[in-house]
Amino acid sequence: MKQLTYLNDAGGVLGWDQQVTMPEGGTPARSKQSSALSAVTHERLTDDRVGEWLDALDDTDLSGGQRAVVREIRREHERAVEVPEDLVTEISETASNALPVWEEAKAEDDFDAFAPTLEKMIELKREYAAAIDPDRDPYEVLFEEYEPYLGLDTAERVLERLRDELVPLIDEIEDSDATLADPFADGEYGEAAQEETVRAALDELGYDWERGRLDTAPHPFSTGTQFDARVTTRFDPQDPMGAIGSTIHEFGHATYTQGLPREQYGTPLGQSRDLTVHESQSRLWENHVGRSRPFWDRFADTVDEHLGTDASAREFYEAANQIYPDNLIRVEADELTYHMHIILRFEIERDLIAGDLDVEEVPGVWNDKMEEYLGVRPETDSEGCLQDIHWTHGSLGYFPTYSLGSVLAAQLYASAEEAIDDLDGKIRSGEFDPLHEWLTENVHRHGCRYETDDLVAEATGESFTADYFLDYAHGKFGDLYDL
Repeated sequence: MKQLTYLNDAGGVLGWDQQVTMPEGGTPARSKQSSALSAVTHERLTDDRVGEWLDALDDTDLSGGQRAVVREIRREHERAVEVPEDLVTEISETASNALPVWEEAKAEDDFDAFAPTLEKMIELKREYAAAIDPDRDPYEVLFEEYEPYLGLDTAERVLERLRDELVPLIDEIEDSDATLADPFADGEYGEAAQEETVRAALDELGYDWERGRLDTAPHPFSTGTQFDARVTTRFDPQDPMGAIGSTIHEFGHATYTQGLPREQYGTPLGQSRDLTVHESQSRLWENHVGRSRPFWDRFADTVDEHLGTDASAREFYEAANQIYPDNLIRVEADELTYHMHIILRFEIERDLIAGDLDVEEVPGVWNDKMEEYLGVRPETDSEGCLQDIHWTHGSLGYFPTYSLGSVLAAQLYASAEEAIDDLDGKIRSGEFDPLHEWLTENVHRHGCRYETDDLVAEATGESFTADYFLDYAHGKFGDLYDL
């Protein structure tokens, strides 16, 4: 299993390289390399001996950690053994070839150019789900790739509750007379100055540069291991707050990865739990820290220095928390309307996988749902259904974990506030170690030892709940917008 992990991580480096540094002409070779690695890892995972070893351990007295390792390997093995190797190879090669097709289609605002690739990926993922369990909802099977333990019913319940409670809150904010500051309005900010700013943010928060690096990518992401956890960002001359937020978001992912037990590298005990937990870490740092007033009390002078602004901490805090229902782009969305973007993608994905929606209909349905949920209609597909990279990877079932992670972030942060004396004061003075240590102790160091809900209970003393997020959202934005 360690060898399998090493091969998967090597594939991760190839994926990072393709998005960050690989020359444009490298795709044909990279797709073959990636598919070859996928074939080798699939062959190892489905080896008959793995099943025999697992069976031999059924009645063995194991420690808690050993039981967790067996549980995680068994789950991976039993899913993988049902999937033909040639299908795994084809999915990997299709995903690698899809990246430049998507990039060009987005640049040219040409959904028709991407549609055949998306259609092929949809078909492949349907085959994949049917191979694992032909009698279950294929989307549910795919969702479990990213969140194996909370269940799709939990995701549906949480998304429905967020829609029911956040839409009225957003409507109240739109009706409010409050005007929040925007110190970046009407300015342009160079890439070099923005990079200096986000590097300063990473320094402030405690990013370990000896085990990480910062680069740019068309769609920001983080990848790696506890020994090498890299982050990427992107820069918009009119929106430095977007770069700050996305960089802190990816830092949250990376600090989770860097906090995994080094001595367990290669085993499930040295791997992140799942994407709900991973996303909770990025959203916790992005929203509960990076959009907080104490953080801006600390960081405002740094931004003024690097970007040439002359704004107060309060002004930056308001700018970081503006609600923009007319924003079209998910990764630039505010903390509340963000979830409408997730719900839209979730509904489209489910219908695509179920065969209730044809690929050619995606742009129109996407635009209709944007208008319904946020009152804004994209003028181009580049700002609409072509904006995300996830479908090029075949990551169908991934999007709900963004909202689940946001909900968990609030629950974890509430527990951290109870455990850490004057956490606001510590953030205001630049003392981030106590929060790092609490998260490492209660989340990171466990790897995959616990199933998701058990990990939440261990960390917070409660089962997974949306209560903390909704209380936080009503309190914070009620105050900002005088509701």
